[in-house]
Amino acid sequence: MRISSIQLRTANLPRLRDFYEETLGFEPVDNDGASLELYSDIDREPLVRIEERTDATPRPEFTTGLYHVAFLMPNRKELARILARLAEKRYPLQGFADHGVSEAIYLADPDGNGIELYADRPREEWPRTKKEIEMFTHPLDVENLLLEISENTPDWDGIHPEVTIGHVHLQVSDLANAGEFYHDVLGYDIVQKGFPGALFVSTDGYHHHVGLNTWNSKGAPAAPESSIGLKQLSVETSDLITLRHLQVKFLHKEVAYQEIPSENNSMPSLIVHDPDGTEVKIVVQQRVLVN
Repeated sequence: MRISSIQLRTANLPRLRDFYEETLGFEPVDNDGASLELYSDIDREPLVRIEERTDATPRPEFTTGLYHVAFLMPNRKELARILARLAEKRYPLQGFADHGVSEAIYLADPDGNGIELYADRPREEWPRTKKEIEMFTHPLDVENLLLEISENTPDWDGIHPEVTIGHVHLQVSDLANAGEFYHDVLGYDIVQKGFPGALFVSTDGYHHHVGLNTWNSKGAPAAPESSIGLKQLSVETSDLITLRHLQVKFLHKEVAYQEIPSENNSMPSLIVHDPDGTEVKIVVQQRVLVN
């Protein structure tokens, strides 16, 4: 149940393309000039899909939606390399953090969508209490991070092909309602609930695949449909059995959903909405068989 991709809406596709391609180094594929797919590896599924809607308006400040999308670097050196790239491009950063489980850099794209670039520490080094993984926010030792770059470090040639979406963090109106959906309905495990105004959920013992917070959105309405920003999350399940299990759960809990039939040898998928209206598309992992 990992986040496989996100879909964004923009009023200025060329501006976002320039940022994600030239600054962060994703590989773009245009679709008729009205939408864009961004890849870390062209042989894999796209991580970000962007659709242009010329009448899209800025997302109102006090609304629910995307807090940030977090791109997971394969190692600490790649985090240092992309930080150096951002410095080279003089791109404004919003902050740095050591979360114990990971080290992170924060910024926003030209539309204001929050972005986290991070690298995990080894799981055996994650701080833990008796009951849960412990995440905190301490200052990041930026100078130490940049020591990962040496004379032998290759020149920048784009984002690393193993980069994935590690997690997505959402602004929600009610933490209990959002937690019930992602935990009780979608089946994520609650990883940390002691952080004020926030809840973190995941599968497979990860520190979090979805973060939920009400820091600036408690009681807020959903953003208008025409707003710039997050349009859809895609969540990847391991197999068709898991998908059907979720479908039965939706029926049992009277959660409205839409099934997208399979076509062109692809698996079917489900679309559901969380309590704040965020569209979640549940897809089955497409495995590549090697002889």
